[in-house]
Amino acid sequence: MAAREGLRPGGRSARVQESVHHAVSTLLAEIPREELTVPQVAARAGVTPSTIYRRWGDLPTLLADVALQRFHPDNGPAATGALRSDLETWAQGYQEEMSSAPGRAMTRDVLASNDSRSPACQCAAITRSQIQMILDRAIEQGETPPDANTILDHVVAPLIYRLLFDDAPIDPAFARTRVTMLLDGTR
Repeated sequence: MAAREGLRPGGRSARVQESVHHAVSTLLAEIPREELTVPQVAARAGVTPSTIYRRWGDLPTLLADVALQRFHPDNGPAATGALRSDLETWAQGYQEEMSSAPGRAMTRDVLASNDSRSPACQCAAITRSQIQMILDRAIEQGETPPDANTILDHVVAPLIYRLLFDDAPIDPAFARTRVTMLLDGTR
């Protein structure tokens, strides 16, 4: 993202980014997303609107940057001792997070961004890295897992498609079922 390129850890750039991100999060807790404006964010963050426009370009790109920050997991995926249970646990948590109101809002923000460096691709990279951690553990345990892209195609993609394009409720066990179908070869 433009907001993160070339920034030194710490320093003024990091403080501005943190302040602006915090302002966005706070304002979104107080007002509807549709009412949020760059001048409101700037005032709350203690910066000028031009700072936001210079660093993020527009409000959708700023919202995508804040969403991506929230999308980074706090911890690695749970280690349960086996590929199947690791993937099921991770997939269930992913489904719960992405189908929550904040998860759906994050997805909309990322997709609405005008940033040419595609926040959606950054989300895919974060998700792929989480899956790869599970796969690496499985290999260390002597298991033979599918590759990360296969899991993205058979577990993550159907879930995201359902969240974006279907208003029918998603079965709470949807992601776990997709893992079972993939690992048992019953696609």
